[in-house]
Amino acid sequence: MRAILCKRHGPPDALVLEDIPALAPGPQQVVIGVHAAGVNFPDTLIIQGTYQFKPDLPFTPGGEVAGVILRVGAEVTGLHEGDRVLAPVGWGGFAEEALADAHRVLPVPPDMDFATASAFVLTYGTSYHALKDRARLQPGDTLLVLGAAGGVGLAAIEIGKAMGARVIAAASSDDKLEFCREHGADEVIHYVRDQLRGRLKEITGERGVDVVYDPVGGSHSELALRSTAWNGRYLVVGFAAGNIPSIPLNLPLLKGCAILGVFWGAFARKEPLRNAENMRELFSWFQQGIVKPHICARFPLERAADALNAVMNRTAKGKVIVEVAR
Repeated sequence: MRAILCKRHGPPDALVLEDIPALAPGPQQVVIGVHAAGVNFPDTLIIQGTYQFKPDLPFTPGGEVAGVILRVGAEVTGLHEGDRVLAPVGWGGFAEEALADAHRVLPVPPDMDFATASAFVLTYGTSYHALKDRARLQPGDTLLVLGAAGGVGLAAIEIGKAMGARVIAAASSDDKLEFCREHGADEVIHYVRDQLRGRLKEITGERGVDVVYDPVGGSHSELALRSTAWNGRYLVVGFAAGNIPSIPLNLPLLKGCAILGVFWGAFARKEPLRNAENMRELFSWFQQGIVKPHICARFPLERAADALNAVMNRTAKGKVIVEVAR
């Protein structure tokens, strides 16, 4: 079968497409015939050797897949060959076949196509866990989303609106801000043209925001934290800007706010029942038309490097996927 291989750590253009042997499942695994794979920012880090997980070389990147089960491990129950499924896999997704731990496999809803399914689980799972479980977002809260036009940012806008929040979206261009408005943002802030703290004071009447959703890091993080309201919650989701900011610890003391880490992958492993409940709720929202991934670009398997570059260079609005010809 064909697979994208990372043989040495480096940029996306260092990846190669090769034929490798078909996969055999372990006792508690399944092999999924991949139809589509979502592209996420951690994929760009793992190929550079800078992510918290470092698989042995060579490996196949790609952290989430959707497709059909081809083979089932000896100890697996409740899953069968031919089932339409999606799964977070960590890595291994940019290939014609992917291994998945059986307990992490979810059925694809009947009205969801494989492309949409491959763009769903990481972004919406992360954002819902962040806003529901970590921030405990309430109706009427004000939510600031940084990097709002990206995959997790857009999911946070949709979920925040579904949970009854007033959503402020921050992004780096007018077209991205208009895109955020189209997906439900009530107010927008232009990183380059606007002064972040000043605009937040205008929008909130000096009160500040209840929740900050930050998948970006970098120079705006401290400004956003300084703009929280009393009892605010600041969500550390990721560092797409490339650097991890240092935060003065007197700020949460003075503002009575909380800094909360968001690691959806660990949550899904350690609390599988709560994660399954979250996913059921998200699938229900999808079926009601409340949330839906926006796929801005599709690339064939042989152009996986281009897909990764689109995410790494932050030119994507919404989600990028890799489609595998079957």
